[in-house]
Amino acid sequence: MNRLFFILALFVSLTTQAQTTKGSLSDVAFMEGRWRGTFNGGPIEASWIAPVGDNLTGFMRMMKDDKVSMYEMLIFEQTEQGPVVLVKHFKPGLIGQEEKDKSDRYKFIEAGKEKALFEKEDGSIRIIYEKRGKDQLAIQRGQQKDGKWTFADLFVFNRVK
Repeated sequence: MNRLFFILALFVSLTTQAQTTKGSLSDVAFMEGRWRGTFNGGPIEASWIAPVGDNLTGFMRMMKDDKVSMYEMLIFEQTEQGPVVLVKHFKPGLIGQEEKDKSDRYKFIEAGKEKALFEKEDGSIRIIYEKRGKDQLAIQRGQQKDGKWTFADLFVFNRVK
């Protein structure tokens, strides 16, 4: 009887763990808000709208010399496998950089407190979204080096009040 109870408890524990590691949009809800930083010698702004239904929507605007250098749309969509990030880049004039029906896709890997890790579909890049204190948000890019993932800040934003 004890053995059966142990096996049942282990099964429930593993099932619960498998469900929580799948991830959900609540794992990235900390990004909500309006953020500002600098990138490549110019200002960068980002806004994310709170998750509703199966998505969290965001965008970035990068500027240089008071002119837009790039727009970026980021859509976090909930799927049966967990959240995915869909990213499209646009040049000034809203000229898409990716093909019309293509976007960069990143799958959910794991999340912690106000931190989430995603990996590009082809496995070449990992991205960490992390809230650092109540008024700072960082996006880090990771690449493999000598068999290990190394990360560096790509964007660091401060909350716009």
